[in-house]
Parts: sequence; C-alpha cells; structure tokens
Amino acid sequence: MSFQLERYFDYAATTPVDEAVRAEMLPYLGEAFGNPNSLHSWGQRTRAAVELARERLAEATGWPPDCITFTASATEANNWVLSQFPNGEVGPFEHEAVRAPALANGYTVIPNDGLNLSPIASTTRVPLVSKILVSNETGTVWRPNAFVELNQGWIHTDASQGLGRVDLAALSADFMTLSSHKCYGPKGAAALITGNSIGPMLLGGEQENGLRAGTLNVPSIVGFGLAAQIAEERRESDWQHAEELRSILLAELEPVSDWQINGVDEDWIGTEERPIWNVPHILSLSFLGVEGETLVIEADSAGFAISAGAACSSGSTEPSHVLTAMGVPSEWIRGTARISFGRYNSKEAARALGQFLRVSLDRLRQKS
Repeated sequence: MSFQLERYFDYAATTPVDEAVRAEMLPYLGEAFGNPNSLHSWGQRTRAAVELARERLAEATGWPPDCITFTASATEANNWVLSQFPNGEVGPFEHEAVRAPALANGYTVIPNDGLNLSPIASTTRVPLVSKILVSNETGTVWRPNAFVELNQGWIHTDASQGLGRVDLAALSADFMTLSSHKCYGPKGAAALITGNSIGPMLLGGEQENGLRAGTLNVPSIVGFGLAAQIAEERRESDWQHAEELRSILLAELEPVSDWQINGVDEDWIGTEERPIWNVPHILSLSFLGVEGETLVIEADSAGFAISAGAACSSGSTEPSHVLTAMGVPSEWIRGTARISFGRYNSKEAARALGQFLRVSLDRLRQKS
C-alpha cells in the first residue's frame, strides 16, 4: 500500500514530525551526543540545547522555564502528579493515562449531566482535581478552573491535545501535562508543568532539578521544543485549516441518514468564552447500524487512516467510557469513528474521505 500523508486523518493518535523539527534533531543523533549533565564542552552543548527547548516550551505556554520538567511521556507525567496527591477528584471524560492512575490512587469521579460537571460538595479540602483540557475522543474542551468548588485544591489538566489548538497561556491551572508527539514533535518527550512544590518522581540523579533522575532524551527534547514553538506560531492557521476540512467532510455526509456528532453543539466550535467548547481538529461521529472498527478497516483498505476511538484502547472490546459518560447510547457508540484533522491533510483528501464514508456506510447498512 502507498502511504499518502494527505489521507492520514488520525492526528489525535499521533502527528507526523515536522520537517524543521526533524532537521533540528539530527545533530543530537550524531556528533552532538554529549550527556547534558557532563561539565565538558560536549555535555554543555547538549545542555544548552535542552535549555533552549525549555525556553521555547515556556514561550508557547506562558509558563516560566523553571516550571517545566521534561518526562518521557504524558502518561508518565500524569502518573507522577496523581500519585503525589491521592484521594482527589477526577473528571469522567479522562484519557486512560489519567483515569487509570486516578482510580488506583483513590480518586472520586466527578458526577456529570451530559457534558456539564457537578462539583462534589465537601467540607474538607480536596488535594487535587484532575480534568482533561481537550478530549482526545471528541475534541471537547473543559476550561480547567470551571466547575470547581472553592474548597477544592490544586487543579491538574492533561493538555496533551491542547498545544497548537488552544491558547494555553490564557488558562489557569496548577499542573499541566503536555506531549510532544501530539504537536508534530517526536515521540519520547513530554512535560509536567507546575509552579507548585512536588516530590521527585524518580530518584538516582540530579537531572531536572532532582525531580526526575535519568539521562535526558536530548534529541526528542530538542524536537519537542521547536515543535511547541511552531505549533503556537501556527495555531490560528492550523485552526482555520481544520475548520475548513471539517466543513468539507460534514458537507459530504449530509445525505447520510442516522448519524450524529459527539461532543458539543456545532455552534460552540471555537467559542472560548464558554466553560465548555470544542476544537475543530477532532471530530467524533457515530453511525447507527454499523461497527466503527469495520469502518476503520474499510477506510484503511482505501488508503485513509481514521480511528474507532482512542489509540491507547483500540484493542479493547469495552465501549468508550468517555462517550458513555456523555450519555451516548451503546448502539451509537458501536458505530463511532474518530476523524482528526491536521497540517498535512488536503481539501481534496477530506472530500474524498467523506465520499468514501458515504458509499461505505450505504454498502454496510445494506448488508446488515
């Protein structure tokens, strides 16, 4: 099969590495191999590159550089902060990288009515409230400090899908998780950002101010820094591109019967003054009478990459806990496909995907 990048519509799972990012990384996979904790020139060259990446990430997010600790993945960062503050509260729409460690550390799931959260009344201070920023399944955005009681403690938000899509500098949170490979950077780099005191995650060295021992993944961190800078610089143009692709696809699906968009109402796209809104980059569609995984397989045979849900749970037979919490009936969840738009998709490919889905849905429904 030939892989046409313009037909890759699974940007919520991972993004291609930007060409400029790849070029920035190359020296640190070759001659610039020094350990950034070494005092000699080889080490100081890579140390300077790591600190430049930290500064770039700071500029992209509005946080001071000394608040940024690099990790190997967003999952690692999420586990770190949640383990430090047990018995907190967690949103019902979380990625499994938050949901699993939260439940393991005694967290209570915040009740909800549809997309609206209902803060839990408590006479004691809750140590931490963790809520996803941008849903990896539907693109729905929950402002971190919305739906929070005054007696609740620190706020953590998993913003892995937010960099390059949301103005992170305008948000208020105490802990924020970011991921490189969701914003056209390499895999193997992420960050936990916080201005608050937190205990170390790994012991055994003085790296990252003693908070995370272990030799740094310099090439991936270097790539992450530039990817974050480019993502912020291109945030508005990438948003407009995603909006256009989304509109083209939905227009092609208009003749199809029995389907729905999961998430917020279309009128809420981009209305950032609301406590809940939606980014155009991630589109969750449910089609009655078909199986989402079948659509994914058929799309793949036609050269399109889409998803039936979160990549981390693609092997699970359980219905999405996110869509279940949103109140989507199980018969609709079974027919869900996630389409996520990105920088390298073309209008022609979006139109072709819509046309393919229309024909495929008609054929699958006639068979059933």
